[in-house]
Amino acid sequence: MRIKRAVNAVKKRRKIMKQAKGYYGGKHALYRVAKQQLLKSGVYSYVGRKNKKREFRQLWIARINAAARINGLSYSRLMHGLTLAGVTLNRKVLSEIAINDPKTFTELCEKAKTALK
Repeated sequence: MRIKRAVNAVKKRRKIMKQAKGYYGGKHALYRVAKQQLLKSGVYSYVGRKNKKREFRQLWIARINAAARINGLSYSRLMHGLTLAGVTLNRKVLSEIAINDPKTFTELCEKAKTALK
């Protein structure tokens, strides 16, 4: 006795087509093309998630550098000074401090300066 796939095949195609909703041209209307595009889209989203982390780190470093230069330090000297002083704050937190609490950031810069000497 053979198994007929009608219902399962339609469900499978319907799932793909639902995911491809909103794609341009035949990519949302033609099953084969939609399936290929979904595979490619998955690759794009994976790469995008990795790039997002990279871009945020760049942003945090740029903010920390700008705030450090206001206090008479470069980014690299600030980070080295903080490491020597035993301050273990990550770049995300440092950038938030630089934006929202300049007074505390200035104190951190002073700690870094004294540790460098």
